[in-house]
Amino acid sequence: MFAKRPRMLSSTGSVRRLAVAVSLVAMVLPGLAVANPMMVVDVGSGRVIAHQEAFRKWYPASLTKLMTAYTTFRSMRTGELSPETVVVMSNHAADQPASKMYFKPGSKLTLDSALKLLIIKSANDVAVAIGETVSGSEGAFVQRMNQEAQRLGMTSTRFVNPNGLPGKGQFTTARDMALLAATIRREFPEYAGYFALEGVTTGKKDYPNFNLLVGRFPGADGMKTGYVCASGFNQVSSATRNGRTVISVVLGADSLGARADLSAELLQKGLTTTVAGNRLEQLAPYGEGLDQVTDISAVICNPQARKVRSEGRDEAGRMKLLSPYIREMGRPPAMSFAGLIPGSEPVETKKGAGTGEIANVPIPKPRPTF
Repeated sequence: MFAKRPRMLSSTGSVRRLAVAVSLVAMVLPGLAVANPMMVVDVGSGRVIAHQEAFRKWYPASLTKLMTAYTTFRSMRTGELSPETVVVMSNHAADQPASKMYFKPGSKLTLDSALKLLIIKSANDVAVAIGETVSGSEGAFVQRMNQEAQRLGMTSTRFVNPNGLPGKGQFTTARDMALLAATIRREFPEYAGYFALEGVTTGKKDYPNFNLLVGRFPGADGMKTGYVCASGFNQVSSATRNGRTVISVVLGADSLGARADLSAELLQKGLTTTVAGNRLEQLAPYGEGLDQVTDISAVICNPQARKVRSEGRDEAGRMKLLSPYIREMGRPPAMSFAGLIPGSEPVETKKGAGTGEIANVPIPKPRPTF
């Protein structure tokens, strides 16, 4: 557990509450709870406040979209793109599996709306459409993502797509995700608002933020969640108080509620601890899982695990949260518009129907008179 590890959190009341949350993971992840990668970093100084299994390779799931956003921000800063740039939904983008927007091929939206849907709705189709807009093709964009990762020093990360869907050779670590998140916060403060939105709306449907800390944890201002069976429930979070911002990373939690609880405990620890650790880039690799990617599919996506997650909701279907640092929002989340450009969605019509054209119907021949 955390209190026994010299690299981890000190023995405080916060740690005991965190240990309780970790024990919930142990219920469905026997033998893997101690491998639950976590990290807390001070953004301003770049110093590590606490960490556990920070170099264990893990599937990023939709945390991948942090790099999709970062790569896009870089293009916006150079003037290649702007928030008003038109993003067109290609056939390839529209074919991506859910979670997605189900926009028809040819539909158009601004890059501003696309980024909101990428980060808040975690739309896989929009992620590919953004990549194609930035680099011309998904493959070229992924190459650019990996170049950015190398430049930043993300030494144990490799991307194979812009959305985090399962793919051979895609992996990251808590340390690398903390580095990416801290870099985004430092380099692009003008785009921090994208991560802090409580929800987005297309004008037809509302989508609350999957990050349960936004609007519920004092100072929470982003950043991204992710989930596939192999990774469990991942979350990168940020919070700012009194001008100080900290980043937390939780990989492999067993539910939406558990990752929120763990993230809240880590953020609270970071915001109330004097920074005295090593800088993130100076942290030396340690522990197991340095050469292979941990896959927890068998214990995350089985009937017992699903039953435990179902029982973790109240009568209204809301996720039960245990952390004392998370409060009820007490109101509907505020929604920011992120819909299609009006009139841009293709309309399917039958040939000759309602178009003013003459239908291509054979002209009947006269009946024979003999």
